[in-house]
Amino acid sequence: MVDCPVYFAPLQGYTDAPYRNYFHTYFGGVDAYYTPFVRLENGNKFRNRDISDIDPLRNSVPILVPQVIASIPEELRSILCLFEKQGYTRADLNLGCPFPLLAKRHKGSGILPFPEEVEALLKVFLEFPAIDFSIKARLGWESADEIFRLLPLLEKYPVSRVVLHPRLGIQQYKGKTDLKTFSRFYELCPIPLIYNGDLVTLEDIECIIADYPHLAGVMLGRGLLTDPSLALTYKSGTKLPDSEFRERLYCFHNALLQYYSSHYQGGDHQVLAKMKTLWEYLCPDMDRKLRKCILKSRNLDAYRSYVQEILKK
Repeated sequence: MVDCPVYFAPLQGYTDAPYRNYFHTYFGGVDAYYTPFVRLENGNKFRNRDISDIDPLRNSVPILVPQVIASIPEELRSILCLFEKQGYTRADLNLGCPFPLLAKRHKGSGILPFPEEVEALLKVFLEFPAIDFSIKARLGWESADEIFRLLPLLEKYPVSRVVLHPRLGIQQYKGKTDLKTFSRFYELCPIPLIYNGDLVTLEDIECIIADYPHLAGVMLGRGLLTDPSLALTYKSGTKLPDSEFRERLYCFHNALLQYYSSHYQGGDHQVLAKMKTLWEYLCPDMDRKLRKCILKSRNLDAYRSYVQEILKK
């Protein structure tokens, strides 16, 4: 029996509420879903799309963990108050985002070289005893030593889990994951540890769990965007027949298409722009000529016909 939890990573621009809801309906295999980070901008205001995305009335997955990104305690406090008001009892602090525009403001992995600033954020956790906190981090911004400076803080403050992506922020998503450094952290980390990074096949998941048997879970991101059945395959131990996979994917895709068509006001162009993001990762081994036609579609009728052809073969 598989007993290693599987978490769906937060991916900006991809895993919004409708994506998560329909993914759970047609594929599943995921124990908890993390939202893309909520942040403050433009004079400490919430983005409407963030508030909408974490609205409990718009989310039907069994366990949803809202994620926050902040650089100072005041920001973090404001966002956690929103989470608490919405009834959330779990939250995740993003210490891993590698995007330079945020990192230079000491957000995401950009704050890792400054342990005193990280501690100022962790102190805020004490003000919200009803919330179970995790952090999602990288090894550091420029140096893998940065994550080790946080180890004393993990015991000092109420952090229940660490999700670690073993790359540096400056790497973005390039280069290999640093499993040697991850192994060191795995041995030293005093609290439950979840592995995240480059788990794109069933073999990848099984190898990581075999190498690190005391993991508290694995977090999948682009692996699930590429193969939505990956978590289900891992949990069930059986790969879906190709015909069933295509049918589920077709239903999943059409549910998303119907949702965005009914909620977006920008016509075919806006809906197509959103739907085409799915195909940046989805099923790269399917018919390449048809995939190219999908990405070049200029109206929804053409788009639908190409999708039906590629998924109904």
